[in-house]
Amino acid sequence: MKNFLLGIIATLATLLVMATVGVFALGSGTPEGRVPPTPTITSSAATVVKPPDDLANDETWLRDFELHSADVVSPQGDLDDLVAKGSGMRSSPGGLLRAQRLDIEARIPFQTVAGKVGQGTRLYAVDAGRVGIERTVTILGQDLTVRAIGTVVADRGQLLIEPESVDLGGPAFLDSAASAIARNLVTIRQDIPGMPDGVELTEVTVSGAGFRVLLAGTDVTIKTSGTQ
Repeated sequence: MKNFLLGIIATLATLLVMATVGVFALGSGTPEGRVPPTPTITSSAATVVKPPDDLANDETWLRDFELHSADVVSPQGDLDDLVAKGSGMRSSPGGLLRAQRLDIEARIPFQTVAGKVGQGTRLYAVDAGRVGIERTVTILGQDLTVRAIGTVVADRGQLLIEPESVDLGGPAFLDSAASAIARNLVTIRQDIPGMPDGVELTEVTVSGAGFRVLLAGTDVTIKTSGTQ
């Protein structure tokens, strides 16, 4: 997912600066029968912000903005139900975008995260907001399917899955000898790539077929593809 979310933000933000200063909403459309997401992030629009005193003639400033997209598709992976809210978006002709506040909520499908882990990893929801992990690995010379149940948290800006229980599906002596190795193999820590400076993961939960993530930042700078 390298530069994945950053590309999304830059694309949506570029569309924003084409609008009139004020609140601007972008809808990608909701497929028939699908219920639009209910955002849980708190919009920064409630905070009164003033236009900058040094706004140049070739710059555009948006007081508040809000973006919605039911589906975001990229070669690096997909996102669902994305909502971005912020305030104080300032743009320049060179493609530099700056926001005083930016909050993002989205769902990252399990397959997007599992694909980055590799080795046939499968992730799935289990009870109590936990996630199941299945992975085929070679331990002590034997090919084993490791199954685990873990908790998911936001830790130092990263998505972290830590196993509570691990099942190697092998003989008891092998389970005992390889348990530490297996636990490491099903401990997953991943960045949310592509985030501009000042934006980081603050909360993650298991939601349906993916992870619901919340990201937030202040004084965020976003470079569009045309910016060097």
